[in-house]
Amino acid sequence: MTQLPALTDSTLELEGRVATLTFQRDDVRNALTGTALIDDIVTTCNWVNTFPDVSALIITGSGSAFSSGGNIKEMRDRSGAFGGEPAPVQEMYRQGIQRIPLAMDSLEVPAIAAINGAAIGAGFDLCNMCDIRIGCSATRLGETFINLGIIPGDGGAWFLQRICGYQRAAELTFSGRIISAEQALEYGILLEVVEDDQLTARAAAIAADIAAKPPRGVRMSKRLLRASQRMELRDLLDFSASMQAISHHTSDHTEAVSAFLEKRTPEFDGN
Repeated sequence: MTQLPALTDSTLELEGRVATLTFQRDDVRNALTGTALIDDIVTTCNWVNTFPDVSALIITGSGSAFSSGGNIKEMRDRSGAFGGEPAPVQEMYRQGIQRIPLAMDSLEVPAIAAINGAAIGAGFDLCNMCDIRIGCSATRLGETFINLGIIPGDGGAWFLQRICGYQRAAELTFSGRIISAEQALEYGILLEVVEDDQLTARAAAIAADIAAKPPRGVRMSKRLLRASQRMELRDLLDFSASMQAISHHTSDHTEAVSAFLEKRTPEFDGN
């Protein structure tokens, strides 16, 4: 039986090659600060990267919210991650919530956000750190930091504009407005919108489809997509040629070609 990592405020399930991380702090609308959710996310990402039998990760929340982001009561009280002088607060951001974007950016498998309710502030940014976002009628999204007189301190300014373009990201950031699932779909933030009771099944279906592909190829494709955000074309082409050369010598490539020519379903072993 697979040994799953120990988490505090989340549950982690593994079915086939699909892992599902579910936040379990509905009492604070799955706030990322003031809970152990930051540690749970980072621990899960690190575990996935060292466990080759996972090909996709679904992230979702229990209860009414995906995540409300930062704990506003702690902001009011200047406690927790928001307590102290500017220098200590800066360090708490670096050692706290900023660990999430670094972990998500390093995640080697596709991440799917199944957004079961409100995803606000840092909760919205976490969705945008995922590769695919699925919403439902209960989904509400907002880059709402400006409403509290602060900025996206978790890297949200980097992620959002890469999804919906600078102009729309600027409007959402400067206005702090909350948008519906239908608006997010129109803006290209969500891939799909389904009925509330279909969200889990739809996310699982997308993840299962990914997990049915050659495992090493999935991870290499994720690395290539992420690298393309940072590289010039010539550098990316060199990187692509190197990864492709490796791909041609995997047993999964041989199996995929044989299955295609023999008109049968391939059986991949991740090698």
